[in-house]
Amino acid sequence: MELEEPQTARILSIDVGSSSVRAGFYDGTGEELDGTEVKLEYDFEYTPDGGASKDAEELLDLVVSAVDGAISRAEEATISGVAMSTFWHSVLGVDRDGRPTTPVLTWADRRAAQSASDLRERVDERAYHRRTGCVLHSSYWPAKLMWSEHTMPEAFENAEHWVSPADYFYARFFGEPYRVGTSMASATGLFDQNGKRWDRKILEALPVAEAQLSSVSDEPRRGLNREWAERWPGLRDVPWFPAMGDGACSNVGSGCTESDRLALMVGTSGAMRVLWKADSIEIPDGPWCYRPDAEHYVMGGALSDGGNLIEWLRNTLRLPEPEKTEELLSQMEPDSHGLTFLPLLAGERGPGWADLANGTIAGLSMSTKPVEILRAAMEAVAYRFAIITEMLETASPGKKQVIASGGGLIHSPTWTQIMSDTLGKSVTLTSVKEASSRGAALLALQALGGPKIEATKAPPGKTFNPHPDRHNTYRRALERQRHLYEVVLGGPSTTS
Repeated sequence: MELEEPQTARILSIDVGSSSVRAGFYDGTGEELDGTEVKLEYDFEYTPDGGASKDAEELLDLVVSAVDGAISRAEEATISGVAMSTFWHSVLGVDRDGRPTTPVLTWADRRAAQSASDLRERVDERAYHRRTGCVLHSSYWPAKLMWSEHTMPEAFENAEHWVSPADYFYARFFGEPYRVGTSMASATGLFDQNGKRWDRKILEALPVAEAQLSSVSDEPRRGLNREWAERWPGLRDVPWFPAMGDGACSNVGSGCTESDRLALMVGTSGAMRVLWKADSIEIPDGPWCYRPDAEHYVMGGALSDGGNLIEWLRNTLRLPEPEKTEELLSQMEPDSHGLTFLPLLAGERGPGWADLANGTIAGLSMSTKPVEILRAAMEAVAYRFAIITEMLETASPGKKQVIASGGGLIHSPTWTQIMSDTLGKSVTLTSVKEASSRGAALLALQALGGPKIEATKAPPGKTFNPHPDRHNTYRRALERQRHLYEVVLGGPSTTS
Protein backbone atom coordinates (compact mmCIF):
# COMPACT_ATOMS: atom_id res chain seq x y z
CA MET A 1 0.00 0.00 0.00
CA GLU A 2 1.51 3.35 -0.97
CA LEU A 3 0.68 6.97 -0.33
CA GLU A 4 1.09 8.46 -3.79
CA GLU A 5 0.67 12.15 -2.92
CA PRO A 6 1.34 12.76 0.79
CA GLN A 7 0.73 16.49 0.48
CA THR A 8 -2.86 15.95 -0.64
CA ALA A 9 -3.66 12.94 1.57
CA ARG A 10 -6.71 13.20 3.79
CA ILE A 11 -7.30 10.83 6.70
CA LEU A 12 -10.63 10.71 8.49
CA SER A 13 -9.84 10.00 12.14
CA ILE A 14 -12.59 8.72 14.46
CA ASP A 15 -11.87 8.77 18.20
CA VAL A 16 -14.27 6.94 20.51
CA GLY A 17 -13.28 8.12 23.97
CA SER A 18 -14.73 7.55 27.42
CA SER A 19 -16.69 10.80 27.44
CA SER A 20 -17.00 11.84 23.80
CA VAL A 21 -16.87 10.68 20.20
CA ARG A 22 -14.85 12.80 17.78
CA ALA A 23 -14.28 12.75 14.06
CA GLY A 24 -12.10 15.04 11.96
CA PHE A 25 -9.65 15.17 9.08
CA TYR A 26 -5.83 15.18 9.01
CA ASP A 27 -3.46 15.86 6.12
CA GLY A 28 -0.51 13.75 4.98
CA THR A 29 1.80 15.24 7.62
CA GLY A 30 -0.56 14.54 10.50
CA GLU A 31 -1.80 18.11 10.82
CA GLU A 32 -5.47 18.54 11.70
CA LEU A 33 -7.57 20.34 9.11
CA ASP A 34 -9.11 23.24 10.97
CA GLY A 35 -12.86 23.33 11.16
CA THR A 36 -13.46 19.67 10.35
CA GLU A 37 -13.68 18.22 13.85
CA VAL A 38 -17.00 17.19 15.37
CA LYS A 39 -17.22 16.33 19.07
CA LEU A 40 -20.26 14.63 20.61
CA GLU A 41 -20.24 14.22 24.38
CA TYR A 42 -21.84 11.34 26.26
CA ASP A 43 -21.57 9.47 29.56
CA PHE A 44 -21.20 5.86 30.59
CA GLU A 45 -24.21 4.46 32.41
CA TYR A 46 -23.04 4.09 36.02
CA THR A 47 -24.81 1.95 38.61
CA PRO A 48 -24.34 1.77 42.39
CA ASP A 49 -22.86 -1.74 42.19
CA GLY A 50 -19.90 -0.54 40.11
CA GLY A 51 -21.39 -0.83 36.65
CA ALA A 52 -20.07 1.39 33.86
CA SER A 53 -21.59 0.39 30.53
CA LYS A 54 -22.94 1.86 27.31
CA ASP A 55 -25.59 0.68 24.88
CA ALA A 56 -23.79 -0.45 21.74
CA GLU A 57 -26.42 0.97 19.38
CA GLU A 58 -26.26 4.36 21.07
CA LEU A 59 -22.49 4.39 20.76
CA LEU A 60 -22.73 3.41 17.09
CA ASP A 61 -25.21 6.24 16.49
CA LEU A 62 -22.70 8.70 17.97
CA VAL A 63 -19.97 7.41 15.67
CA VAL A 64 -22.24 7.73 12.64
CA SER A 65 -23.31 11.26 13.60
CA ALA A 66 -19.70 12.33 14.14
CA VAL A 67 -18.67 10.96 10.73
CA ASP A 68 -21.66 12.68 9.10
CA GLY A 69 -20.62 15.98 10.67
CA ALA A 70 -16.94 15.72 9.75
CA ILE A 71 -17.69 14.84 6.13
CA SER A 72 -20.06 17.78 5.85
CA ARG A 73 -17.22 20.10 6.92
CA ALA A 74 -14.50 18.63 4.70
CA GLU A 75 -15.45 20.46 1.48
CA GLU A 76 -15.56 17.34 -0.71
CA ALA A 77 -12.01 16.25 0.14
CA THR A 78 -10.69 13.12 -1.55
CA ILE A 79 -10.22 10.74 1.37
CA SER A 80 -7.18 8.44 1.50
CA GLY A 81 -8.24 6.30 4.46
CA VAL A 82 -10.13 6.03 7.73
CA ALA A 83 -8.44 5.62 11.11
CA MET A 84 -10.10 4.81 14.42
CA SER A 85 -9.05 5.09 18.04
CA THR A 86 -11.23 3.64 20.79
CA PHE A 87 -10.99 3.05 24.52
CA TRP A 88 -9.31 -0.23 25.38
CA HIS A 89 -10.47 -3.30 27.37
CA SER A 90 -14.22 -3.11 26.67
CA VAL A 91 -16.38 -5.98 25.42
CA LEU A 92 -19.92 -6.89 24.35
CA GLY A 93 -21.67 -10.08 23.31
CA VAL A 94 -23.45 -10.38 19.94
CA ASP A 95 -25.82 -13.11 18.78
CA ARG A 96 -25.74 -15.10 15.53
CA ASP A 97 -27.62 -12.27 13.77
CA GLY A 98 -25.11 -9.66 14.91
CA ARG A 99 -27.38 -8.10 17.53
CA PRO A 100 -25.91 -7.14 20.91
CA THR A 101 -26.89 -9.43 23.77
CA THR A 102 -25.13 -7.25 26.34
CA PRO A 103 -24.26 -3.58 26.65
CA VAL A 104 -20.64 -2.55 26.15
CA LEU A 105 -18.94 -3.49 29.42
CA THR A 106 -16.31 -0.76 29.64
CA TRP A 107 -12.89 -0.59 31.25
CA ALA A 108 -14.48 1.29 34.16
CA ASP A 109 -17.02 -1.44 34.99
CA ARG A 110 -16.01 -2.98 38.35
CA ARG A 111 -18.73 -5.58 38.74
CA ALA A 112 -16.39 -8.41 37.72
CA ALA A 113 -14.08 -7.87 40.71
CA GLN A 114 -15.10 -11.12 42.42
CA SER A 115 -14.65 -13.03 39.18
CA ALA A 116 -11.10 -11.67 38.94
CA SER A 117 -10.49 -12.91 42.47
CA ASP A 118 -11.90 -16.33 41.58
CA LEU A 119 -9.60 -16.57 38.56
CA ARG A 120 -6.58 -16.04 40.80
CA GLU A 121 -7.41 -19.35 42.45
CA ARG A 122 -7.14 -21.11 39.09
CA VAL A 123 -4.48 -19.19 37.17
CA ASP A 124 -0.80 -18.49 37.83
CA GLU A 125 -1.16 -14.72 37.68
CA ARG A 126 2.55 -13.95 37.36
CA ALA A 127 2.95 -16.29 34.38
CA TYR A 128 -0.28 -14.91 32.91
CA HIS A 129 1.06 -11.35 33.23
CA ARG A 130 4.33 -12.28 31.54
CA ARG A 131 2.41 -13.66 28.54
CA THR A 132 -0.41 -11.14 28.22
CA GLY A 133 0.93 -7.98 29.88
CA CYS A 134 -2.28 -7.86 31.95
CA VAL A 135 -3.28 -8.77 35.49
CA LEU A 136 -6.46 -10.50 36.64
CA HIS A 137 -8.68 -7.48 37.18
CA SER A 138 -12.22 -6.37 36.42
CA SER A 139 -10.97 -4.05 33.65
CA TYR A 140 -10.03 -6.96 31.40
CA TRP A 141 -12.03 -9.51 29.45
CA PRO A 142 -11.33 -12.71 31.45
CA ALA A 143 -13.11 -11.43 34.56
CA LYS A 144 -15.86 -9.75 32.53
CA LEU A 145 -16.61 -12.96 30.64
CA MET A 146 -16.82 -15.02 33.82
CA TRP A 147 -19.01 -12.38 35.47
CA SER A 148 -21.32 -12.26 32.43
CA GLU A 149 -21.82 -16.02 32.52
CA HIS A 150 -22.84 -15.89 36.20
CA THR A 151 -24.96 -12.73 36.26
CA MET A 152 -26.60 -12.60 32.83
CA PRO A 153 -26.81 -16.28 31.80
CA GLU A 154 -29.39 -15.82 29.05
CA ALA A 155 -27.44 -13.01 27.37
CA PHE A 156 -24.25 -15.03 27.76
CA GLU A 157 -25.81 -18.14 26.26
CA ASN A 158 -27.14 -16.18 23.29
CA ALA A 159 -23.77 -14.56 22.57
CA GLU A 160 -22.26 -16.17 19.50
CA HIS A 161 -19.25 -13.84 19.57
CA TRP A 162 -17.49 -11.58 22.08
CA VAL A 163 -16.13 -8.44 20.44
CA SER A 164 -14.75 -4.99 21.12
CA PRO A 165 -16.98 -2.01 20.29
CA ALA A 166 -14.92 -1.29 17.18
CA ASP A 167 -15.35 -4.89 15.94
CA TYR A 168 -19.09 -4.35 16.27
CA PHE A 169 -18.99 -1.03 14.37
CA TYR A 170 -16.97 -2.53 11.52
CA ALA A 171 -19.20 -5.60 11.29
CA ARG A 172 -22.16 -3.26 10.89
CA PHE A 173 -20.38 -1.18 8.26
CA PHE A 174 -18.86 -4.07 6.26
CA GLY A 175 -20.65 -7.23 7.35
CA GLU A 176 -19.15 -10.19 9.11
CA PRO A 177 -16.73 -11.85 9.80
CA TYR A 178 -15.58 -10.17 12.98
CA ARG A 179 -11.98 -8.95 12.88
CA VAL A 180 -9.85 -7.15 15.45
CA GLY A 181 -6.52 -5.40 15.06
CA THR A 182 -3.44 -6.29 17.09
CA SER A 183 -3.76 -3.12 19.15
CA MET A 184 -7.29 -3.74 20.42
CA ALA A 185 -6.65 -7.46 20.93
CA SER A 186 -3.51 -6.73 22.95
CA ALA A 187 -5.40 -5.01 25.77
CA THR A 188 -8.13 -7.62 26.29
CA GLY A 189 -6.19 -9.83 28.71
CA LEU A 190 -6.62 -12.71 26.24
CA PHE A 191 -3.65 -11.98 23.96
CA ASP A 192 -0.13 -13.39 23.92
CA GLN A 193 1.94 -10.24 23.32
CA ASN A 194 5.03 -11.92 21.88
CA GLY A 195 3.14 -14.66 20.02
CA LYS A 196 0.68 -12.10 18.59
CA ARG A 197 -2.23 -14.53 18.96
CA TRP A 198 -5.01 -15.36 21.39
CA ASP A 199 -3.58 -16.86 24.58
CA ARG A 200 -4.86 -20.43 24.76
CA LYS A 201 -3.81 -20.98 28.38
CA ILE A 202 -6.14 -18.31 29.76
CA LEU A 203 -8.92 -19.40 27.40
CA GLU A 204 -8.77 -22.86 28.99
CA ALA A 205 -9.87 -21.26 32.27
CA LEU A 206 -12.78 -19.34 30.69
CA PRO A 207 -16.28 -20.25 29.46
CA VAL A 208 -15.59 -19.07 25.89
CA ALA A 209 -13.83 -20.66 22.94
CA GLU A 210 -11.32 -19.03 20.61
CA ALA A 211 -13.85 -19.42 17.78
CA GLN A 212 -16.09 -16.91 19.60
CA LEU A 213 -13.41 -14.22 19.36
CA SER A 214 -12.65 -12.02 16.38
CA SER A 215 -9.84 -13.11 14.08
CA VAL A 216 -6.72 -10.97 14.60
CA SER A 217 -5.72 -9.03 11.49
CA ASP A 218 -4.19 -5.63 10.79
CA GLU A 219 -5.37 -5.61 7.18
CA PRO A 220 -7.69 -2.70 6.37
CA ARG A 221 -11.25 -3.28 5.24
CA ARG A 222 -12.79 -1.89 2.06
CA GLY A 223 -16.19 -1.92 0.46
CA LEU A 224 -18.88 -0.56 2.76
CA ASN A 225 -22.27 -2.25 2.83
CA ARG A 226 -24.84 -0.65 0.55
CA GLU A 227 -26.55 1.36 3.30
CA TRP A 228 -23.29 3.01 4.35
CA ALA A 229 -21.85 3.30 0.84
CA GLU A 230 -24.89 5.36 -0.15
CA ARG A 231 -24.58 7.48 2.96
CA TRP A 232 -20.78 7.99 2.65
CA PRO A 233 -19.82 7.50 -1.01
CA GLY A 234 -16.40 9.05 -0.38
CA LEU A 235 -15.62 6.32 2.16
CA ARG A 236 -16.98 3.37 0.21
CA ASP A 237 -13.77 2.00 -1.28
CA VAL A 238 -11.03 3.62 0.81
CA PRO A 239 -9.15 1.52 3.41
CA TRP A 240 -10.62 1.53 6.90
CA PHE A 241 -7.78 0.59 9.24
CA PRO A 242 -8.45 -1.54 12.32
CA ALA A 243 -9.19 0.42 15.48
CA MET A 244 -6.25 1.06 17.79
CA GLY A 245 -6.18 1.65 21.52
CA ASP A 246 -6.60 5.28 22.49
CA GLY A 247 -3.66 5.14 24.90
CA ALA A 248 -1.20 3.99 22.26
CA CYS A 249 -2.60 6.53 19.81
CA SER A 250 -2.12 9.26 22.41
CA ASN A 251 1.58 8.38 22.65
CA VAL A 252 1.97 8.54 18.89
CA GLY A 253 -0.01 11.76 18.57
CA SER A 254 2.04 13.51 21.27
CA GLY A 255 5.35 12.40 19.76
CA CYS A 256 6.21 9.80 22.42
CA THR A 257 7.23 6.99 20.07
CA GLU A 258 10.61 6.00 21.50
CA SER A 259 11.88 4.85 24.88
CA ASP A 260 13.34 8.22 25.89
CA ARG A 261 9.91 9.81 26.27
CA LEU A 262 7.20 9.27 28.86
CA ALA A 263 3.67 10.21 27.84
CA LEU A 264 1.64 11.60 30.74
CA MET A 265 -2.06 11.84 29.90
CA VAL A 266 -4.85 13.16 32.09
CA GLY A 267 -8.21 13.05 30.37
CA THR A 268 -11.29 11.36 31.80
CA SER A 269 -8.90 8.87 33.40
CA GLY A 270 -5.12 9.04 33.51
CA ALA A 271 -2.12 7.09 32.24
CA MET A 272 1.64 7.20 31.90
CA ARG A 273 3.21 5.18 29.07
CA VAL A 274 6.42 4.50 27.19
CA LEU A 275 6.30 3.19 23.60
CA TRP A 276 9.08 1.64 21.53
CA LYS A 277 9.76 -0.70 18.61
CA ALA A 278 10.98 -4.24 19.34
CA ASP A 279 10.74 -7.78 18.00
CA SER A 280 9.88 -9.21 21.43
CA ILE A 281 9.89 -8.28 25.10
CA GLU A 282 10.31 -9.88 28.49
CA ILE A 283 7.40 -8.32 30.35
CA PRO A 284 8.51 -7.26 33.85
CA ASP A 285 6.45 -7.41 37.02
CA GLY A 286 4.45 -4.25 37.67
CA PRO A 287 3.44 -2.36 34.54
CA TRP A 288 0.91 -3.46 32.00
CA CYS A 289 2.13 -4.04 28.45
CA TYR A 290 0.06 -3.84 25.23
CA ARG A 291 0.70 -3.03 21.57
CA PRO A 292 -0.11 -0.06 19.31
CA ASP A 293 0.51 -2.32 16.29
CA ALA A 294 2.35 -5.51 15.39
CA GLU A 295 5.81 -3.87 15.53
CA HIS A 296 5.70 -1.84 18.74
CA TYR A 297 5.00 -2.25 22.44
CA VAL A 298 3.55 0.24 24.91
CA MET A 299 4.11 -0.18 28.64
CA GLY A 300 2.73 1.83 31.53
CA GLY A 301 0.30 2.31 34.34
CA ALA A 302 -3.22 3.73 34.38
CA LEU A 303 -5.48 5.50 36.86
CA SER A 304 -9.25 5.24 36.85
CA ASP A 305 -9.48 8.70 38.47
CA GLY A 306 -8.24 11.67 36.44
CA GLY A 307 -10.24 14.50 34.99
CA ASN A 308 -13.42 12.65 35.96
CA LEU A 309 -12.50 13.08 39.65
CA ILE A 310 -11.85 16.79 39.23
CA GLU A 311 -15.12 17.29 37.36
CA TRP A 312 -17.02 15.35 40.03
CA LEU A 313 -15.51 17.52 42.76
CA ARG A 314 -16.28 20.73 40.86
CA ASN A 315 -19.93 19.73 40.63
CA THR A 316 -20.27 18.17 44.07
CA LEU A 317 -18.49 20.95 45.98
CA ARG A 318 -20.15 23.72 43.95
CA LEU A 319 -16.85 25.39 43.25
CA PRO A 320 -16.61 28.74 41.43
CA GLU A 321 -16.24 29.02 37.68
CA PRO A 322 -13.09 27.30 36.34
CA GLU A 323 -11.12 30.53 35.92
CA LYS A 324 -11.77 31.63 39.50
CA THR A 325 -11.10 28.13 40.83
CA GLU A 326 -7.78 27.99 38.97
CA GLU A 327 -6.81 31.32 40.53
CA LEU A 328 -7.62 30.05 44.03
CA LEU A 329 -5.70 26.81 43.43
CA SER A 330 -2.62 28.68 42.23
CA GLN A 331 -2.51 30.73 45.43
CA MET A 332 -2.24 27.69 47.70
CA GLU A 333 1.04 26.33 49.02
CA PRO A 334 1.89 22.65 48.40
CA ASP A 335 0.24 20.24 50.84
CA SER A 336 -1.05 23.15 52.92
CA HIS A 337 -4.57 21.75 53.42
CA GLY A 338 -3.78 19.03 55.97
CA LEU A 339 -5.55 16.36 53.90
CA THR A 340 -4.47 12.94 52.69
CA PHE A 341 -6.53 11.79 49.72
CA LEU A 342 -6.79 8.36 48.09
CA PRO A 343 -8.13 9.20 44.60
CA LEU A 344 -9.76 5.83 43.96
CA LEU A 345 -13.44 6.74 43.59
CA ALA A 346 -13.65 4.71 40.37
CA GLY A 347 -11.56 1.83 41.74
CA GLU A 348 -7.90 1.23 41.06
CA ARG A 349 -6.33 -0.01 37.85
CA GLY A 350 -2.84 0.97 38.92
CA PRO A 351 -0.43 0.83 40.39
CA GLY A 352 -1.89 -1.47 43.07
CA TRP A 353 -4.86 -2.93 41.14
CA ALA A 354 -7.19 -2.84 44.17
CA ASP A 355 -10.35 -3.75 42.30
CA LEU A 356 -12.86 -2.79 45.00
CA ALA A 357 -11.08 0.31 46.27
CA ASN A 358 -13.02 3.49 46.91
CA GLY A 359 -11.94 7.05 47.62
CA THR A 360 -10.82 8.14 51.08
CA ILE A 361 -10.03 11.57 52.53
CA ALA A 362 -8.27 11.80 55.89
CA GLY A 363 -7.86 15.02 57.85
CA LEU A 364 -11.17 16.75 57.12
CA SER A 365 -12.27 19.36 59.66
CA MET A 366 -14.92 22.03 59.98
CA SER A 367 -12.38 24.54 58.62
CA THR A 368 -11.71 22.59 55.40
CA LYS A 369 -12.64 24.62 52.32
CA PRO A 370 -13.94 23.10 49.06
CA VAL A 371 -10.99 24.39 47.04
CA GLU A 372 -8.63 22.70 49.52
CA ILE A 373 -10.29 19.36 48.81
CA LEU A 374 -9.86 19.98 45.08
CA ARG A 375 -6.19 20.89 45.51
CA ALA A 376 -5.67 17.79 47.66
CA ALA A 377 -7.24 15.66 44.91
CA MET A 378 -4.95 17.13 42.24
CA GLU A 379 -1.91 16.49 44.39
CA ALA A 380 -3.15 12.98 45.21
CA VAL A 381 -3.45 12.04 41.53
CA ALA A 382 0.10 13.34 41.03
CA TYR A 383 1.31 11.03 43.83
CA ARG A 384 -0.20 8.03 42.03
CA PHE A 385 1.71 9.07 38.91
CA ALA A 386 4.89 9.35 40.97
CA ILE A 387 4.50 5.69 41.95
CA ILE A 388 3.90 4.71 38.32
CA THR A 389 7.01 6.70 37.32
CA GLU A 390 9.12 4.74 39.82
CA MET A 391 7.74 1.51 38.40
CA LEU A 392 8.49 2.49 34.79
CA GLU A 393 11.99 3.72 35.60
CA THR A 394 12.72 0.25 36.98
CA ALA A 395 11.15 -1.54 34.01
CA SER A 396 12.58 0.80 31.35
CA PRO A 397 15.77 2.45 32.68
CA GLY A 398 17.19 5.62 31.18
CA LYS A 399 16.56 9.34 31.23
CA LYS A 400 13.14 10.24 29.89
CA GLN A 401 11.44 13.45 28.88
CA VAL A 402 7.87 13.80 30.16
CA ILE A 403 5.34 14.97 27.56
CA ALA A 404 1.86 15.75 28.86
CA SER A 405 -1.47 15.75 27.08
CA GLY A 406 -5.17 15.65 27.93
CA GLY A 407 -7.64 18.33 28.90
CA GLY A 408 -7.03 17.87 32.63
CA LEU A 409 -3.53 19.34 32.40
CA ILE A 410 -3.90 21.55 29.36
CA HIS A 411 -6.67 23.54 31.06
CA SER A 412 -4.95 23.78 34.46
CA PRO A 413 -1.40 25.16 34.64
CA THR A 414 -1.57 24.70 38.40
CA TRP A 415 -2.14 20.96 38.06
CA THR A 416 0.67 20.65 35.50
CA GLN A 417 3.03 22.44 37.89
CA ILE A 418 1.93 20.09 40.69
CA MET A 419 2.81 17.15 38.42
CA SER A 420 6.27 18.57 37.68
CA ASP A 421 6.98 19.34 41.33
CA THR A 422 5.77 15.92 42.48
CA LEU A 423 7.70 13.95 39.84
CA GLY A 424 10.78 16.12 40.21
CA LYS A 425 10.94 16.30 36.42
CA SER A 426 10.27 18.89 33.76
CA VAL A 427 6.87 18.39 32.15
CA THR A 428 6.28 19.68 28.63
CA LEU A 429 2.72 20.12 27.43
CA THR A 430 2.13 18.99 23.89
CA SER A 431 0.68 21.59 21.56
CA VAL A 432 -1.42 18.88 19.89
CA LYS A 433 -5.10 19.44 20.64
CA GLU A 434 -6.27 15.82 20.31
CA ALA A 435 -3.35 13.41 20.65
CA SER A 436 -5.37 10.18 20.24
CA SER A 437 -7.06 11.37 17.04
CA ARG A 438 -3.75 12.56 15.59
CA GLY A 439 -2.01 9.34 16.61
CA ALA A 440 -4.60 7.19 14.84
CA ALA A 441 -4.18 9.31 11.71
CA LEU A 442 -0.36 9.00 11.85
CA LEU A 443 -0.55 5.22 12.24
CA ALA A 444 -2.88 5.06 9.22
CA LEU A 445 -0.52 7.26 7.21
CA GLN A 446 2.39 4.96 8.11
CA ALA A 447 0.38 1.94 6.93
CA LEU A 448 -0.29 3.77 3.66
CA GLY A 449 3.45 4.21 3.08
CA GLY A 450 3.78 7.62 4.71
CA PRO A 451 6.37 8.60 7.33
CA LYS A 452 7.24 6.21 10.15
CA ILE A 453 5.69 7.25 13.44
CA GLU A 454 9.18 7.67 14.95
CA ALA A 455 9.82 10.44 12.41
CA THR A 456 6.65 12.41 13.15
CA LYS A 457 7.26 14.53 16.22
CA ALA A 458 4.74 16.79 17.90
CA PRO A 459 5.52 20.47 18.34
CA PRO A 460 6.14 21.16 22.04
CA GLY A 461 4.19 23.60 24.14
CA LYS A 462 5.06 25.19 27.49
CA THR A 463 7.52 23.41 29.79
CA PHE A 464 6.98 23.37 33.58
CA ASN A 465 10.11 22.90 35.69
CA PRO A 466 10.13 21.42 39.21
CA HIS A 467 10.90 23.38 42.37
CA PRO A 468 13.19 21.36 44.68
CA ASP A 469 11.52 22.55 47.90
CA ARG A 470 8.06 21.68 46.62
CA HIS A 471 9.32 18.31 45.42
CA ASN A 472 10.54 17.49 48.93
CA THR A 473 7.20 18.57 50.41
CA TYR A 474 5.30 16.35 47.99
CA ARG A 475 7.59 13.38 48.61
CA ARG A 476 6.73 13.56 52.31
CA ALA A 477 3.04 13.83 51.46
CA LEU A 478 3.36 10.80 49.16
CA GLU A 479 4.60 8.75 52.11
CA ARG A 480 1.46 9.76 54.03
CA GLN A 481 -0.65 8.59 51.11
CA ARG A 482 1.22 5.27 50.96
CA HIS A 483 0.55 4.77 54.67
CA LEU A 484 -3.16 5.59 54.27
CA TYR A 485 -3.37 3.13 51.35
CA GLU A 486 -1.90 0.37 53.54
CA VAL A 487 -4.27 1.16 56.40
CA VAL A 488 -7.41 1.33 54.24
CA LEU A 489 -6.66 -1.37 51.68
CA GLY A 490 -4.38 -3.65 53.66
CA GLY A 491 -1.45 -3.76 51.27
CA PRO A 492 1.37 -1.68 49.76
CA SER A 493 0.53 0.91 47.10
CA THR A 494 2.40 -0.91 44.34
CA THR A 495 1.80 -3.79 41.99
CA SER A 496 2.82 -7.25 43.15
